[in-house]
Amino acid sequence: MALQSTMMNYALTPVHFLERAGRYFPKVEIVSLLPDRTLHRTTYGEFHRRARSLAAGLQAAGLRRGDRVATLMWNHYAHLEAYLGIPAAGGVIHPLNLRLHLDDLAYIANHAEDRFLIVDDALLPLAEQVRSRVKFDRVFVAPLSGASVPSGYEDYEAMLKAAPADFSYPDFDENEPLGMCYTSGTTGRPRGVVYSHRSTTIHTYNITLLGGMTITNRDVVCACVPMFHVNAWGMPYACTMIGAKQVFLGPHLDPVTVLDTFEREQVTCSAGVPTVWLGVLDLLDREPGRWKLQPELRLVIGGSAAPEAMIRGFDRHGINVIHAWGMTETSPTCTFAVLKRGMEKLPEDEQYAYRSKQGIPHPFVDLRVRGADGEVPPDGKTMGEIQVSGPYVTSRYYAMEPDPEKFTPDGWLRTGDVGVVDDEGFVKLTDRTKDLIKSGGEWISSVDLENEIMGHPAVAEAAVIAVPDPKWDERPLAVVVLKPGAQATATEINKFLEGKFAKWWLPDGYAFIDEIPRTSTGKFLKSALRERFAVSYGAESRRGGQR
Repeated sequence: MALQSTMMNYALTPVHFLERAGRYFPKVEIVSLLPDRTLHRTTYGEFHRRARSLAAGLQAAGLRRGDRVATLMWNHYAHLEAYLGIPAAGGVIHPLNLRLHLDDLAYIANHAEDRFLIVDDALLPLAEQVRSRVKFDRVFVAPLSGASVPSGYEDYEAMLKAAPADFSYPDFDENEPLGMCYTSGTTGRPRGVVYSHRSTTIHTYNITLLGGMTITNRDVVCACVPMFHVNAWGMPYACTMIGAKQVFLGPHLDPVTVLDTFEREQVTCSAGVPTVWLGVLDLLDREPGRWKLQPELRLVIGGSAAPEAMIRGFDRHGINVIHAWGMTETSPTCTFAVLKRGMEKLPEDEQYAYRSKQGIPHPFVDLRVRGADGEVPPDGKTMGEIQVSGPYVTSRYYAMEPDPEKFTPDGWLRTGDVGVVDDEGFVKLTDRTKDLIKSGGEWISSVDLENEIMGHPAVAEAAVIAVPDPKWDERPLAVVVLKPGAQATATEINKFLEGKFAKWWLPDGYAFIDEIPRTSTGKFLKSALRERFAVSYGAESRRGGQR
């Protein structure tokens, strides 16, 4: 008889996180700054009770296994209840990105076939516009402001109070769907990704590890990434699993509120996109010593590349930056840039060079960099497309035909990110395929230029785009936002860049503007910049590029 495993067949499901939090961490706080700036405090014990009531209430409302439940909510305790309560009922949570254009919101909700909607009362005007274009069976309003729920809507709190007391969990298959998110849709229609109980559990476990976010029960975690953006990078699930105190900021991500909250709640870990942290760093530099922050505070930065100057800047204030990378298709985090053992002995500049890369892949995530002739050498120089596979990497898009532009014949996800890998296995993104600048047959990395330009003391933000050139095909244009009261010229910034790049990499033109347009998730919207500056800085309006 062949030898067989004696291990139990135990389904991997985040429902375990809900029960674990209620049993082992019932007194740990969950703090929410609500849309009206009211401060709300609860505990995991109360959260456990209410999330189970939500699951029971949804089942009583007619939720069937696999039904999609959309949320239109800021970051707060009720959204956390939805994160666990909807899957606990056998439903699929689908957070809607409230910053999207109404056309995209309606398209996503219809394409996902969302059956129910849970919405903040502060977002009712938006919900009303969406509701007129989407056929939700039922809409539940969370009355966070304390006001009465308008007629035509159902009261979230009343549903919880009326929920049957004899709720029991379905018998889950770990591979059945738990949640959905849609890509940001900067090119074409947004595409849906469906996460399973198993994929979410493994991703959650991975990000808590040493070498990742290193979240423990002793942490106070404030996710500055929205819960409608790829599951807030998995942090709400990770904190619930491990019993860490959670702090939610709702829509209030201005630097003063962020730092006041970090001080008041003694936050030890946070995460967000660079645009959030640029403002925070600028305020810390202008008012050093104003806030008494935890000495172990660490910031996970992702969504787009964190400039080395930003990492160095937070180090000056004793705040550690962990650079991360991922995408909707990867649940989302894939890599973390944490120094390996022994790297702390390297010269300071070499350490920063590693920390400003995207890092090495998580356990179970396979990553390769492919060029036109196959896998590129790990020399830190040869660029290629980053491709990934793993247990929480999508293999297709929801309700869409297979796309060879996004998936290789052997099943790897083509990320659309271009990068290099070094002999330590650290990946560095150099661009998106659509943002690379091809000048005279040679590639220029817009990301590398942006990161260096943002190291100039007068520069707050910078985005580099390609503009047409009659001789070289394309040349780089730097679009720059200066810090308040600061001054700098194109000549001065190019002088700052000299010696860091080949001369022909340096931008031919600079456009100084007040604000760089962004996507719904806070990334630079380069398509808008290309459209805006194609004529004014195009081939016919500029002198030839430098080589």
